[in-house]
Amino acid sequence: MSDGIVCEDLNPILDAIDAAEEVPDPLDGLVEKSTEDPGAAFTPEVLERLAALKAEDRASFEALRARLKKAGCRVTALDEAMAEESGDGGRGPTQADILIDLAGAAELFHSADGTALADLTINDHRETWPVRTKGFRRWLARQFYEQTGGAPSSEALQSALNVIEAKAHFDGPERPVFIRVGGLDGRLYLDLGDEAWRAVEIDATGWRVINEPPVRFRRAAGMQPLAVPAPGGSVEALRAFLNVQSDQDFVLVVAWALAVLRNKGPYPALVLSGEQGSAKSTFSAILRSLLDPNTAPLRALPREDRDLFIAASNGHVLAFDNVSGLPAWISDTLCRLATGGGFAVRQLYTDQDEVLFDAARPVILNGIEDIVTRPDLADRAVFLTLEPIPEERRRPEAELWAAFEAERARLLGVLLDAVVEGLKRLPHTHLPRLPRMADFALWASACETAIWPAGTFWSAYCGNRDEAVEGVIDADPVAAAVRAVMTERTVWTGTASDLLGALGEAAGERIAKSKTWPDSPRALSGRLRRAATFLRKIGIEVSFEREGRARTRIIRITAAGADLVPERGGVQPSAPSVPSAPRPKSIPDNDFAAPDPRTVANDADARASGPVDSARANSLKSKDETDADDADANCAAQSEPEKTEATSWRARL
Repeated sequence: MSDGIVCEDLNPILDAIDAAEEVPDPLDGLVEKSTEDPGAAFTPEVLERLAALKAEDRASFEALRARLKKAGCRVTALDEAMAEESGDGGRGPTQADILIDLAGAAELFHSADGTALADLTINDHRETWPVRTKGFRRWLARQFYEQTGGAPSSEALQSALNVIEAKAHFDGPERPVFIRVGGLDGRLYLDLGDEAWRAVEIDATGWRVINEPPVRFRRAAGMQPLAVPAPGGSVEALRAFLNVQSDQDFVLVVAWALAVLRNKGPYPALVLSGEQGSAKSTFSAILRSLLDPNTAPLRALPREDRDLFIAASNGHVLAFDNVSGLPAWISDTLCRLATGGGFAVRQLYTDQDEVLFDAARPVILNGIEDIVTRPDLADRAVFLTLEPIPEERRRPEAELWAAFEAERARLLGVLLDAVVEGLKRLPHTHLPRLPRMADFALWASACETAIWPAGTFWSAYCGNRDEAVEGVIDADPVAAAVRAVMTERTVWTGTASDLLGALGEAAGERIAKSKTWPDSPRALSGRLRRAATFLRKIGIEVSFEREGRARTRIIRITAAGADLVPERGGVQPSAPSVPSAPRPKSIPDNDFAAPDPRTVANDADARASGPVDSARANSLKSKDETDADDADANCAAQSEPEKTEATSWRARL
């Protein structure tokens, strides 16, 4: 009987268990129900079950929430209903809130122009990304997926980025951000561009590869890693990959490369010219690969300032291939880019905001013709003329690049050795005179003793600038006409209208009617001011004055030595220029011992009182002996005829 009683007592318990197992889960089939009934997810039992699932298993809840959203359920309203059901009295965290919390793992800051950036720790190394770039967006989306198992909506991501950008601007510190080369506290840092975000630290004691540099670098699309520098290289190994014809040209190429490894300008523009088959493009690509490799190393010349601005913002070295000519606007822009200047373009989809760029960049230009004709850019450039390569000396491109890759690490190492020497010697480096690109000349002179004897660069650079003067004057019809007029006299004085007529007669009817000829006296004055620097270097001084009570504008042109003696009647022609000494042929093993003789002796292109001697024999003499820029101005004047009634030459209306 007791057994029967026990069984009777257990039956209600078993019945209750069976009844409990038959209660369905409110979440079963919820997605399918929501497709047919939008209110299926808003019943009290479903809301209670969803709140419990969110607390117990957030990943499963987010996955279910994403499925409900695809089924047409209003998930924002669902979040609010869940919050009310749970008694919180408010809505739960949105996707934007979650994204903002996740961004707290990044160190936010901003640059001087207000750009928001973030330091991210990825695979045990630090990376720096602007907040608005794809790199930061990808990192943030991955963090969201790892926490929730779902993907953030575009609206939530955009809202979160707006808040993160504001926090970086108002709460984060201001830090400088560099691309490829940076500097801090007298040290230089070279971004290797590898996956570990390593850099080379350079100071006066040496260079070393470090894992976490104290400066921040920005990675742009297309940047490729540099070779990890290695010691034991020789700069002469670079010459095998460059079609340079003389020791002086090779010195200038190395000096330009050393300037690229500096964190600030000015950077001279490297201008390569030569006929087809002279390896101009290969020359440019080799230098770009050595100093700032990129997936698109050579590009076409941009058509507007905006394109040039974008290129300068995303690369350290700019290389433009097969340039046929430089319009005036881009020549002026390249001048600002060489010595440092600002660009401002309107930000897209805004009326008042501007995108600013204020920096200097090294530039390579190559073309068949003499593409640089304006004096202001020519004064900021280094000119190299490449000779055609004979067929018996040509190498297959694959063989050339394979040999270069084998030497690339050691070539970069030897250049860094020279940079170390430059940092050590720069404070104590002085030159006989300072050219237009004074900082470049001082830096190259400070670095050169690590590679070749002191004074080698200065000799090569002075010779290159002398050659540029004649080339630019020949390319400028106004400057060439002034030179032609002053070969027959020592002084010319008159108005711009008078000079326009005189120069038109000297230039000839065909040139005077061309589009390049100034069409008004005002335009002529502007052209003269632009050409005055290079005319002065050949002994022709142009000055603008006002005379008389009416303050009439007068242009005064004097040849070298005209102001040293009283003016005489009659026109005395200038003595013919001394012919240039023959240029020595390149000798690979001559230790750069053969300078380039040029007609820059004190008697060149002037009215000498005695016989004129040959070109300069030693380009490294003192300033008083070899001042190439002022040599013509220091010449003695030619003997004058007896005084006549006319005391000066004037052309006045």
